[in-house]
Amino acid sequence: MTVESLYPRLEPLLAQVQKPIQYVGGELNAQTKPWEDVAVHWALMYPDAYEVGLPNQGLMILYEVLNERADALAERTYAVWPDLAALMREHGVGQFTLENHRPVRAFDFLGVSFATELGYTNLLEALDLAGVPLHAVDRDETHPVVVAGGHAAFNPEPVADFVDCAVLGDGEQVVGDMTDVHSAWTAAGRPGGRAELLARLARVEGVYVPQFYAVAYAPDGTIASLDRTRDDVPATITKRTVMDLDEWPYPKQPLVPLAESVHERMSVEIFRGCTRGCRFCQAGMITRPVRERTITGIGSMVDTGLKATGYQEVGLLSLSSADHSEIGQLAKELADRYEGTNTGLSLPSTRVDAFNVTLANELSRNGRRSGLTFAPEGGSERIRRVINKTVSKDDLVRTVTTAYANGWRQVKLYFMCGLPTETDEDVLEIAELAVEVIRAGREASGSKDIRCTVSIGGFVPKPHTPFQWAAQASAETIDHRLRVLREAINADRRIGRSIGIRYHDGKPGVVEGLLSRGDRRVGRVIERVWRDGGHFDGWSEHFSYDRWVTAAAEELAPFGVDLDWYTVRERGEHEVLPWDHLESGLDKEWLWDDWQEALNEDEVADCRWTPCYDCGVCPTMGTEIQIGPTGRSLIPLTPVGAGPRPQVRAQVDVDVEGAVPDPVHTH
Repeated sequence: MTVESLYPRLEPLLAQVQKPIQYVGGELNAQTKPWEDVAVHWALMYPDAYEVGLPNQGLMILYEVLNERADALAERTYAVWPDLAALMREHGVGQFTLENHRPVRAFDFLGVSFATELGYTNLLEALDLAGVPLHAVDRDETHPVVVAGGHAAFNPEPVADFVDCAVLGDGEQVVGDMTDVHSAWTAAGRPGGRAELLARLARVEGVYVPQFYAVAYAPDGTIASLDRTRDDVPATITKRTVMDLDEWPYPKQPLVPLAESVHERMSVEIFRGCTRGCRFCQAGMITRPVRERTITGIGSMVDTGLKATGYQEVGLLSLSSADHSEIGQLAKELADRYEGTNTGLSLPSTRVDAFNVTLANELSRNGRRSGLTFAPEGGSERIRRVINKTVSKDDLVRTVTTAYANGWRQVKLYFMCGLPTETDEDVLEIAELAVEVIRAGREASGSKDIRCTVSIGGFVPKPHTPFQWAAQASAETIDHRLRVLREAINADRRIGRSIGIRYHDGKPGVVEGLLSRGDRRVGRVIERVWRDGGHFDGWSEHFSYDRWVTAAAEELAPFGVDLDWYTVRERGEHEVLPWDHLESGLDKEWLWDDWQEALNEDEVADCRWTPCYDCGVCPTMGTEIQIGPTGRSLIPLTPVGAGPRPQVRAQVDVDVEGAVPDPVHTH
């Protein structure tokens, strides 16, 4: 069977919309396959605009893994801007993929990668445009199986009514298993229809099918029980973990965007997972254990990716890149390898206590020193003990001062506001720290021409972290603390004019908090917001707090709960949490103990370098930490350039693990 392209009907609409280039496809390294040559067809979606979604590493990896199979193909789709969405509805054009503009409705799977919960309304928009029923129970064999993945899939309960499956953990292997299941089911004549297909998928490790689990609620609104409705599906769903990342050197052929995107570089994931134990950081908790790529594996990926893309910058990615056990050697050998070229190296994510000038100088060798980003996260040393961010004020000032003394002129400090046990005084110490940084920097550099930018994000408690029981700070509390912080920074204009402050108000964080720790009842709120015109909630110009508050009040009232119940309420030790049946490997009792240690301001060491402290991941998942040193070294390539030293642009953004971009885009 051949599926007809929608492009002849789409093309006349593109002249009427902004940025039509994002809908035409044809990027360098995009892959196309004849529809009829394969048994299983995947549409992969990042539920945000093209410029945000195309650089996403997870989607690129799955795209290549699937297209390498002889029996499968994968094509991409992204969220459609409102101007084109309106025209598509008017002219009967469905949600389409970029490679061949095939209708998403025709695919066997629609895999959606959620990096943030604020993309949920974009999923509903895409389903509606595609002509796929919003609710999973209304779909039949003619509709794609809708699969949620990404970090937000570790609590997919708010979208349980809209997705058929959720994949927990690493996706490289599980998408192959799901492809095999679908292929075998089709070859057997599709026995038992869609229900049997979903039951077979539910027996794949790491795959959760919400409709096979029934939730009951207690009179106080908490979950009374969650039970299987079939005996042939697991009671607990465990995440998938890929070991030996050198065996999965993806992406090999990174996509190069046609339109401007948020990250225009070739990226290599140098390790996965983090055991620093920052209590706020869901990414660090759910991706354990640490698994490093070898120097030679990384070098091969860099070489292959540069040749395939023509990029002039390589990002060495992880949750805390300078923690790679051989990062110093890696940076030096990569800089040596690309001597005499315009190839730049960057570490977009590392820690204050892992930074050193030698490493930074290797990355910026003979290049322009644009700026450094450090993420202390908490304003006071007390609050940093609470969040297990073991960085002292002296450490930070010393590190920043050293950077200023070595030629850097601009530093960005990233903090969170609204952390558990936080007071106004903790936040005011952010101002004191910024002032001290400027004073010390002026003294060390002998110049007043230095800058410090303070960036503040509102804290949102996340599932599978020690803070999953914590009360979230209200929007009013966040806004109050931001106000007193601004006043403190501006109190001395001689210093204050050298300090910039960037922040968002507390309202988007409240909505994210509702979605991150919500249960299935929250799905009614998401649907109501979407029906009232809500989508692109991660973009400030489209986000409406009032729309969410109204929807929550009206849709949750019949259940006796409200927005505050999901956000500012502290949970008890024995409360059944919506994600308790979804296993990240972390023992719930260990998480509770760590929550108590947070309240006592006790710190926990990194188990990479200390004895195991029984979080539960390695024995539960059958995994282990994989770190160097390996003793390997990069083999020099044939010289790729001669003459001057590499023109390396210094982009040493020093963030801690989990210090993600602000949840609301400011475009």
